[in-house]
Amino acid sequence: MSKIEVNTVEPQCGTTLTLGASGDTITIPAGATITNNGTQTGFGRTGAVDWVTTPKTSTFTAVSGNGYFVNSGSALTMNLPAGTAGDIVAVSDYARNFATYNFVISPNGSEKIGGVADDATLAINGQAATFVYVDSTKGWINIQNAEDTETGVAPAFIAATGGTITTVCTNFKVHTFTGPGTFCVSNAGNAAGSNKVSYMVIAGGGGGGIGYGGGYCGGGGGAGGYRETKAPFCSFTASPLSTCAGLEVTGAIPITVGAGGSGKSGCSGCGNGPNVTAGCSGSNTVFSTVTSAGGGGGGGGDRTSGSNAKDGGSGGGGGVGSPYPGAPAGVGGSGNTPPVSPAQGKDGGNGPGEASNSGGGGGGATVAGANFPGPEVGGAGGAGATSSINATPTARAGGGGGSGIDSASAGGTGGGGAGGRDSSPGSSNGVAGTVNTGGGGGAGTRYSRAVGAAGGSGIVIIRYKFQ
Repeated sequence: MSKIEVNTVEPQCGTTLTLGASGDTITIPAGATITNNGTQTGFGRTGAVDWVTTPKTSTFTAVSGNGYFVNSGSALTMNLPAGTAGDIVAVSDYARNFATYNFVISPNGSEKIGGVADDATLAINGQAATFVYVDSTKGWINIQNAEDTETGVAPAFIAATGGTITTVCTNFKVHTFTGPGTFCVSNAGNAAGSNKVSYMVIAGGGGGGIGYGGGYCGGGGGAGGYRETKAPFCSFTASPLSTCAGLEVTGAIPITVGAGGSGKSGCSGCGNGPNVTAGCSGSNTVFSTVTSAGGGGGGGGDRTSGSNAKDGGSGGGGGVGSPYPGAPAGVGGSGNTPPVSPAQGKDGGNGPGEASNSGGGGGGATVAGANFPGPEVGGAGGAGATSSINATPTARAGGGGGSGIDSASAGGTGGGGAGGRDSSPGSSNGVAGTVNTGGGGGAGTRYSRAVGAAGGSGIVIIRYKFQ
């Protein structure tokens, strides 16, 4: 092998210098740098790719310098290679069905597409794109269309069916589920359009308790657990309990809407009498990975085993401890059970000991149930939370009011039922929590003449940007 060492090679005449003959292979060692101070051909790429003419039908990893036709009968992904400045990859919709089967382009590791560290999605029939790796700041840039250079893709938006669907604020869909159903997502969207939903998930409220014998009064039912998130794409006034994350959704998502708990002796196997006068807890509401816990039942009027207030999304209010001197107070149930962050509800208020004849209020989403304010007067239910997720400011998940002999109490703002009172005017019965608010049921007075009321059923509301 011969070796020539020179600093400069120039053509003998003219301005064209040729290295080798047609068909020869010229090798440039790894790590060598070619500085282009003029015009050259045959070194590096000129913006073209070599097209692979066998269409891709499954997820694959691209190779720099190649173009790929995609024949998708389902959603596919192309993984980009680790980028080096000047690398180039192209893709084209062979079957003209990217709108039906979105094609996802995934950056390598922590790299970016158009400056965004996220997948890109091609969602237009017949769409083609050419990506060139520039640097670590912008990563892969789509050079095919000027409007695509910032995000790397055309915007795609969530599309779905299920529940009662309304259009609000021009560009947003709202799906409301007042009972069980399925949220079916046909297009998951992308970050350039929308790819996360906002949601509000409220469980069934707890039923109100009832007094027995000489201990006349029960505690109000706790509100169903309240959980909410606001997606970055949405613009509405959320409740103080909302997070700012949103939720990515895909496929068919079953939804369970919790029923309100029965008041008085509605629990299975219960009858009237001591130990059986607490209200029943509400049922859970579930959407995707989000579960809101049913509200705790209100305590009974004799506070022996089985009559205590119950824990839940919000806790039930405590009943009268006992009609006898020296009896302990009826303690309210704990809210946010099981615990989540932000908390899904508050504690119930306490009932009195001895013969004070008044019950504590059930906890609400944002305010704890009130302790009994004095002898013969029931405690108010705790306030719920207000959100405009469906474009109308609405309070939900208020606690049920405790009952009192001389004066009952109001349910908490947001569907909580009022407690009953034993004396006229008024009714000894508690008032039921409002349906599809998760409000707690109001407590009744003594079982021989009144009932504790049921909690309100829950609800699921989903909102997203669709155009």
